[in-house]
Amino acid sequence: MHKSEIDIITLGCSKNLVDAERVMRRLEVAGFTCVHDSANPKGEIAIINTCGFIGDAKEESINMILEMAQRKTQGKFKQLYVMGCLSQRYMQELTDEIPEVDGWYGKFDYDALIERLTASIERSAGSCATYERTITTPGHYTYIKISEGCNRFCSYCAIPLITGRHQSRPLEEILDEVRWLVSQGVKEFNVIAQDLSSYGLDLYKEHRLAELIDRMAQIDGVQWIRLHYAYPTDFPFDLLPVMAKHPNICKYLDIALQHCTDHMLQLMRRHITAAEQDELLDRIRREVPGITLRTTLMVGHPGETEEDFEALKAWVQKQRFDRMGAFAYSDEEGTWANLHYRDDIPQEVKEHRLDELMLIQETIAAEKSEQKVGTVRRVIIDREESDYFIGRTEADSPEVDCEVLVKGKLNVGEFYDVRITGFEGVDLYGELSTISN
Repeated sequence: MHKSEIDIITLGCSKNLVDAERVMRRLEVAGFTCVHDSANPKGEIAIINTCGFIGDAKEESINMILEMAQRKTQGKFKQLYVMGCLSQRYMQELTDEIPEVDGWYGKFDYDALIERLTASIERSAGSCATYERTITTPGHYTYIKISEGCNRFCSYCAIPLITGRHQSRPLEEILDEVRWLVSQGVKEFNVIAQDLSSYGLDLYKEHRLAELIDRMAQIDGVQWIRLHYAYPTDFPFDLLPVMAKHPNICKYLDIALQHCTDHMLQLMRRHITAAEQDELLDRIRREVPGITLRTTLMVGHPGETEEDFEALKAWVQKQRFDRMGAFAYSDEEGTWANLHYRDDIPQEVKEHRLDELMLIQETIAAEKSEQKVGTVRRVIIDREESDYFIGRTEADSPEVDCEVLVKGKLNVGEFYDVRITGFEGVDLYGELSTISN
């Protein structure tokens, strides 16, 4: 057990990871040593940053808290703190149920946690810019969170109940963060938010995403920008010419669509029609030729008929998304669906629909991988693993998308031109062509 060492465990999404990295930076400035996601925690203090989005994520967070509470009881460390989405939503219930935890903190009050920990060693929390953080990803890529919260209130989603209303970060502060991260060696910036499409509406009374991305692309050292979690309704179309113009903006957009029939889009409270959604996809592809579209779909939402599901399967086959994830509906307390609908589809039916849908997408993904054989792609190398260096193309976001396995002696964090020689499932194999930077 190491005094003044803090083990931080992050669960959930990349937005949570950014919060954890900010906490780590502040604690390190105060004199603590922070270790992230250690397989064998050795510090006196542990912090768990939780997720509370859907049932599986909540279960994972609770199991981790219970596991670490047991370790504390066994004397393996002295203090245990919990922060993040789960404690934001269920703080009182968790406080009553798990007394081994020394302090519960929500998603937005980690300053109070930092103050408590620094007071325990009679040290100042130290001074650093609010956006500074300790990068836990490979040093060449990171995530940039440009807003919190969501105003959409889709039927199934608990995010607004946890994070509150949409709040954009000031544009200049985000650009300062990007410049600072470039100074730390970061080359690839994955821009994230619950709802990219609404960026700027609260602060500036107008869409400002296009301006933000345009200015970010002009910062020296920014080599890739990738966009995550756009919302289809009220999409900021002025973003598209910006994406088409700048070579360092990846031709990639993550836009969660959820379903394709008017019946389901209305039940889900998506505020868009099937025809409007299709026209949006057509326009994106038309204005940004060659764009990689990633989406997320949901099956088993209350009211989804067999006809709706058959239409969804046909639509996925027609749209041929480059990347697609899917979820079975999870009944989350307090959501519109939980309060107004009956969770009327059996779990086994939800799972069967999910399997069917993903099988269709697996076939599409394999066909798209096969089409890439023989082409040359710009690849950034993330790590070395056994006989290969593992990288990604601009069409691949870290952790959730495909990878490229390359033979040869390469450098992690560098870009290379790679000729694709084969594929296995969704992953590609390649060989070095020429260095591109």
